[in-house]
Formats: sequence, C-alpha cells, structure tokens
Amino acid sequence: MALRLISSGKVRELYDAGDDLLLMVASDRISAFDVVLGEPIPDKGRVLTAMTVHWADTLADLAPSHLVTADPAGLPQDVDALAGQEGAAPIAGRAMLVRRADMLPIECIVRGYLAGSGFKEYEQSQTVHGMPLPAGLRQADRLPEPLFTPSTKATEGHDVNISFDEAADIVGKETAVAARDMCVEAYRRAAAAAERQGIIVADTKFELGFIDGQLALCDELLTPDSSRFWPADAWAPGTNPPSYDKQPVRDWLESSGWDKQPPPPALPDDVVAATAQRYRAAYERICDRRLDDWYGA
Repeated sequence: MALRLISSGKVRELYDAGDDLLLMVASDRISAFDVVLGEPIPDKGRVLTAMTVHWADTLADLAPSHLVTADPAGLPQDVDALAGQEGAAPIAGRAMLVRRADMLPIECIVRGYLAGSGFKEYEQSQTVHGMPLPAGLRQADRLPEPLFTPSTKATEGHDVNISFDEAADIVGKETAVAARDMCVEAYRRAAAAAERQGIIVADTKFELGFIDGQLALCDELLTPDSSRFWPADAWAPGTNPPSYDKQPVRDWLESSGWDKQPPPPALPDDVVAATAQRYRAAYERICDRRLDDWYGA
C-alpha cells in the first residue's frame, strides 16, 4: 500500500503504514519560539531517531515502546518514494516503523533539577506545579527527588502546566499513577546512565499511550528536543548551564532583534553548524556511540 500522510508537525511527519503500523519520520527542521526556521540542521533527524532507538532498547525491561524497527531493511518498500517529499536528507536513519497507540492526552514531564518554567514558578511561590519545595533552592539545583510534572497537550499555543490531580481527572487515577511511576523510573535510569557519561539530564518529556491495553513509551525518547542535557563539568547551581540542544539558535535569534513572529530571519552558517554539533555531541556522549555508525551516514 502507498504510505498516506496522516500529519505533519514542526519536526516530524507521520504516515499510515497499514496493519496498525505508522511510519514516523524525523526531519532536520528546527523550530524556536513556536516558529519553524528556514534552515535545516544537518543530521538532526538522525540524532533524534538514533537516540530514541537507544533509549527504547535500554528501557525495554521497564516498559514496552511503540518501536518496531528503524532498520531501513525493515521499513515499507514505499519509503524511498518519500525522499523527494522530505527534502535532500535521505530517509534512512530518520524513520521508525512504530505501532499505533491510544495516546494519553497529557505530556509526562519529569524534572530532576530546578530549571525552565519550574524555576520561574519556584521563584514566585516556592512550588513546582503546585508542589511545595524547600526554601533557598537556586536555579539548576538538584531537586530532593525527581518530580512528575504533567502538562496539557495544546493543539495551538503553549502547553499548560497542571497538577497530578488535574492529570488524574483527565486520564483517570489508575492511569495517572501508572504513568507517573513509569516515567519517574525511566528518568532515574536514564539520568544515572547519562551521568556515567558526564551528562546531567535536568528534565525530560515522555509521551505515553496504550498498545494492546498496555501502557507504552511512544514518540521520541530522551532526545535534545524533549530533554534538557547539561555537561556535568559546566553545571553550577545558581547559573543557567549550557545545554546540548538548540541553544545557539535561540541565543542568536534573541540577539537578532527578531520580533518572534513569522517569517523568521535566516540563520547564519556558523549558528547552523554549532547547533548540528551540539545534537551530534548529545548522541555520541550520552549513548557512547558514533553517529557515523547509525543508518544514513
């Protein structure tokens, strides 16, 4: 059967592959401030896919995932026809065949450190998602325990942080407890593994869904797009540590005078190169593998 496009997001395309299977293709597109930029980041889609496969395998004894295969030999034959639609980058290395899932309508975020919107809330009320924390914590401080901090999935605009009780109202108490326990343990394991490689996982976002009645890890797993990775040797509480993600893009856009409304300015070549290097470094340091050994090199 011909692959039918189901949806196209800021970063991914999703195709119907038949037999309750989907083809998920990660592009090299990058967005900032909710706007997709015009310049692709070389190998970004391969990094997102390779890291997701790595963590699906690493966490397989904890939870099932929707992953079937990322091996090009196991993908639908029609996949080669997508190359022209997807742009210059080859499909190999950027595509995963996955099982359909009944997705939870919440984002499952786990925070191990005080950063981002969590730090902003703490500054105002000494809480994160309404949960009280000890006084005197600084930006980038390690939290006493990892926190499960869900949010809504916004179809437009920004996701909204919600409490655990609000998440339970949306998905049911039993499912909310199962999602929390799965995500917190997945975070603990991933954070410990990354720490051995000299990387701090400050926080990460999981997406969960039911497959054959069982809660499973879906979409991307512990990538630079879904996580905040800090080099351990640059971490210092009270500061905003550098991160392995699109920070060079955000920094340049902030200094460019852009009003954060479309169309965005064109990214300079050095910003594109610096961002590509951060994505590659995230994969190679955290997963302890060479990106050149992943499909599509």
